Amino acid sequence: MSRQSISFTKPNDEWLKAQVDNKEYSSKSELVNDLIRQARKQQVQIDWIRAKLEKAENSGFTNDSKENILAQSKSLLNG
Repeated sequence: MSRQSISFTKPNDEWLKAQVDNKEYSSKSELVNDLIRQARKQQVQIDWIRAKLEKAENSGFTNDSKENILAQSKSLLNG
Protein backbone atom coordinates (compact mmCIF):
# COMPACT_ATOMS: atom_id res chain seq x y z
CA MET A 1 0.00 0.00 0.00
CA SER A 2 1.27 3.45 -0.92
CA ARG A 3 2.08 5.76 1.96
CA GLN A 4 1.16 9.45 1.71
CA SER A 5 1.51 12.52 3.84
CA ILE A 6 -1.44 14.92 3.70
CA SER A 7 -2.56 17.94 5.68
CA PHE A 8 -6.08 18.72 6.87
CA THR A 9 -7.73 21.92 7.95
CA LYS A 10 -8.44 22.08 11.66
CA PRO A 11 -12.21 21.40 11.33
CA ASN A 12 -11.60 18.44 9.03
CA ASP A 13 -8.90 17.02 11.30
CA GLU A 14 -11.18 17.34 14.33
CA TRP A 15 -13.99 15.59 12.46
CA LEU A 16 -11.66 12.76 11.42
CA LYS A 17 -10.43 12.37 15.01
CA ALA A 18 -14.03 12.30 16.29
CA GLN A 19 -14.92 9.47 13.90
CA VAL A 20 -11.94 7.44 15.11
CA ASP A 21 -12.66 8.29 18.77
CA ASN A 22 -16.28 7.17 18.31
CA LYS A 23 -14.99 3.83 17.02
CA GLU A 24 -16.60 4.43 13.61
CA TYR A 25 -13.20 3.70 12.08
CA SER A 26 -10.01 2.27 13.49
CA SER A 27 -7.81 4.98 11.95
CA LYS A 28 -7.86 8.15 9.90
CA SER A 29 -6.38 6.19 7.00
CA GLU A 30 -9.29 3.75 7.03
CA LEU A 31 -11.75 6.64 7.06
CA VAL A 32 -10.03 8.54 4.24
CA ASN A 33 -9.91 5.36 2.13
CA ASP A 34 -13.63 4.79 2.77
CA LEU A 35 -14.45 8.37 1.73
CA ILE A 36 -12.43 7.90 -1.46
CA ARG A 37 -14.25 4.62 -2.22
CA GLN A 38 -17.59 6.39 -1.77
CA ALA A 39 -16.51 9.25 -4.04
CA ARG A 40 -15.35 6.79 -6.72
CA LYS A 41 -18.69 4.96 -6.54
CA GLN A 42 -20.55 8.26 -6.89
CA GLN A 43 -18.40 9.17 -9.88
CA VAL A 44 -19.45 5.94 -11.63
CA GLN A 45 -23.09 6.98 -11.23
CA ILE A 46 -22.40 10.55 -12.38
CA ASP A 47 -20.58 9.25 -15.46
CA TRP A 48 -23.47 6.89 -16.27
CA ILE A 49 -26.06 9.66 -15.93
CA ARG A 50 -23.91 12.01 -18.03
CA ALA A 51 -23.59 9.38 -20.78
CA LYS A 52 -27.36 8.78 -20.75
CA LEU A 53 -28.04 12.52 -20.96
CA GLU A 54 -25.55 12.97 -23.81
CA LYS A 55 -27.07 10.04 -25.70
CA ALA A 56 -30.57 11.44 -25.20
CA GLU A 57 -29.50 14.93 -26.25
CA ASN A 58 -27.75 13.61 -29.36
CA SER A 59 -30.69 11.45 -30.40
CA GLY A 60 -33.31 13.99 -29.48
CA PHE A 61 -35.12 11.55 -27.20
CA THR A 62 -34.78 8.33 -25.22
CA ASN A 63 -37.14 5.37 -25.10
CA ASP A 64 -36.34 4.77 -21.42
CA SER A 65 -39.01 5.96 -19.02
CA LYS A 66 -37.98 8.20 -16.14
CA GLU A 67 -38.86 5.30 -13.81
CA ASN A 68 -36.51 3.00 -15.74
CA ILE A 69 -33.69 5.55 -15.66
CA LEU A 70 -34.22 6.08 -11.93
CA ALA A 71 -34.23 2.31 -11.28
CA GLN A 72 -31.00 1.86 -13.26
CA SER A 73 -29.42 4.76 -11.38
CA LYS A 74 -30.37 3.29 -8.01
CA SER A 75 -29.04 -0.08 -9.12
CA LEU A 76 -25.65 1.49 -9.78
CA LEU A 77 -25.66 3.13 -6.36
CA ASN A 78 -26.36 -0.18 -4.63
CA GLY A 79 -23.54 -1.87 -6.51
